[in-house]
Amino acid sequence: MIAADSEPDGEPLTLLQALVLGLVEGITEFLPVSSTGHLIVAQRLLGLRGGEGDNVFAIGIQMGAITAVLVLYWQRLLGAARTCLRPEPGKPNLLWTIALAAFPAALLGLLCDDWIDAHLFSSGVVATTMIVGGVLLLALERWLRGRTLAPRELDQLGYRTAVIIGLFQCLALVPGTSRSAATIAGALLLGLSRTAAAEFSFLVGLPILYGASLYKLAKHHEALSGDALMPFLVGTLVAFLSALVVVRPFVAFLRAHTFAPFAWYRLAAGALLAAVVAAGWLA
Repeated sequence: MIAADSEPDGEPLTLLQALVLGLVEGITEFLPVSSTGHLIVAQRLLGLRGGEGDNVFAIGIQMGAITAVLVLYWQRLLGAARTCLRPEPGKPNLLWTIALAAFPAALLGLLCDDWIDAHLFSSGVVATTMIVGGVLLLALERWLRGRTLAPRELDQLGYRTAVIIGLFQCLALVPGTSRSAATIAGALLLGLSRTAAAEFSFLVGLPILYGASLYKLAKHHEALSGDALMPFLVGTLVAFLSALVVVRPFVAFLRAHTFAPFAWYRLAAGALLAAVVAAGWLA
């Protein structure tokens, strides 16, 4: 999520700014590179102060990105919904695993929302977590090379494993960590395959991102009224379309590759951002 700001905002976003932020959100939301971190930096580069309207916009357009997952995985979700109240013996229901994995981060986010907004939303924090996350992803890939057991697929994900993955997802409350990276890393450590880890990360984002977006929109609905409404709709649509394009190729990429390219990207981007912040060029 992006921090809310109590200061009054200036002019509403332009359609071009909304388009750029929508692209950033849609492209980065499901990659292990931190969409929140990229949105914070993109806002600063576009000259936005991160006031209430800017930040509610950035949270709200997450609904566009996560709706792409709903469109792409609706058949699997519908099948799980049909057996939700009567799950097959010995076979965990996908909707229940999603709910269990989403609960820890949802609860902690509600309890710590104001503190996180006030203390952690800065380019310096993003630079640090980008670098740390890159190092940890490389370490995880090295550990996976020595794994001897065959990885499990999504239909083998149990309830206990889902809860533990949900605890990993709590790390993503720190901007720049990446919700996708945290859940994928947790799933890999617990024995899932790369593709299963990525797909579960997409699916567990449904309650988290819809919940966070609707909560912020309800709390600050006046920030998207009047002239601010059209940029919001444009940004949400662009986030949806760009995420729709990214998700399937990302899963296909993981069938033959590791997360190492994303780790190196995080290291490079984090180092560059740290240098820019240290030089005083970016708040």
